[in-house]
Amino acid sequence: MTTVVFGEALVDDFVTEQLVGGAPFNVARNLAAFMSPQLMVTRIGDDRNGAVVRAEFERFAMSESGLQLDRMEETGRVLVERRPGGHRFVILPKQAYDFIDPAAALEAMAKVTPATIYFGTLAQRGARSHDSLYKLLGASSATRFLDLNLREGQSDRGCVSESLKAANIVKVNEEELQALFSWFFQIDPKTTLDSDEVHAACRALLDMFALEALIVTLGHRGSVYFGADGALIVNRDNPAPPFVIDTVGAGDAFSAIFLLGRARGWPLKQTLARANEFAGAICAVSGAVPRDIGFYDKWVTRWRAG
Repeated sequence: MTTVVFGEALVDDFVTEQLVGGAPFNVARNLAAFMSPQLMVTRIGDDRNGAVVRAEFERFAMSESGLQLDRMEETGRVLVERRPGGHRFVILPKQAYDFIDPAAALEAMAKVTPATIYFGTLAQRGARSHDSLYKLLGASSATRFLDLNLREGQSDRGCVSESLKAANIVKVNEEELQALFSWFFQIDPKTTLDSDEVHAACRALLDMFALEALIVTLGHRGSVYFGADGALIVNRDNPAPPFVIDTVGAGDAFSAIFLLGRARGWPLKQTLARANEFAGAICAVSGAVPRDIGFYDKWVTRWRAG
């Protein structure tokens, strides 16, 4: 069974260095590093950045059957400014990932047996890629995992609502949860996640969009899992990394390990704990994924040992 990962593969331009990124591609690369079957469906340009992205497919031994080449549009690029307390992203318009071809995407997915389809919102800003995503979703009964990944100015309430309706499991961070609350409920932004009011609102989101689960990540403070079956799992045992270089890719790392755990049948509590810990470790490397694939070996050994 394969995790189909749909969306952007791009280059994060940090001024001093360029790193391959894109939330879906980060998830796919992490899955590939753990030898978990995945199919990355994306589109790149016939340019230097496209060659850099393709080199990452090769480095992680990923199939290129879902990788499309655009002769006109450029490979996606995001300008990233490191700032105290976070990053500022300048996402360029009209990139190759906005033009993912539906026929080619369907052809690639037909070659695998999807267990899960992962998607976000950024790649839906382009009408062609939006069409491709919903054709893929309509062609499979696989679990639909939405990693909201809201980027300022790149998606609106309509896109988010449509995505939530299409999803089975949704992962958001605290800022994204507040955005959902501002659209669908009247909750004071200062209200803490531990409050009964917020818990009730999260349950209401589950009901409103017929979700199987809602996962809220809290950075170094762990995560909270709300299940449609009434499950509430608060994971605060999140070992802090020895140091933090940047937080780029931490949420994507969490998603990847959550999906890995589901694919391998790990208990839910264990899956969430491992996802939290691995996400924290990614904060101690530069960029969204480690440059040394040997980074993954210790995790394989640790998790194999139980």
